[in-house]
Amino acid sequence: MQLARVIGTIVATVKDPGLLGRTLLVVQPLDAARRTVGAPIVAVDSVGAGTGEEVFFVRGREAALPFHPGVVPTDAAVTGICDHWHVEPDPPDRRPAGRRPARRPRRAPRGRA
Repeated sequence: MQLARVIGTIVATVKDPGLLGRTLLVVQPLDAARRTVGAPIVAVDSVGAGTGEEVFFVRGREAALPFHPGVVPTDAAVTGICDHWHVEPDPPDRRPAGRRPARRPRRAPRGRA
């Protein structure tokens, strides 16, 4: 699951019969600090979310599961509305992910006398 903010809706006069009666939302993916990540995507709404709400969504095959036993041709679906979320800050002594500690310079090998 990923976090996102609903930034709009899609109106389509012609669409696949599996999408009839379904709301299409434009969602902007967010990181845990509520900063935008990547490009907006279109997702089928399964929970009645509205513009401006923070939601979570799924991608891939799992996106069709909220509509089971119906068949909805989608690869992204909004599956919940976030009331709030809180992320614990990293402890000050913890390195950010992906950073290696500085290497110590190698000593020159000792020669035999």
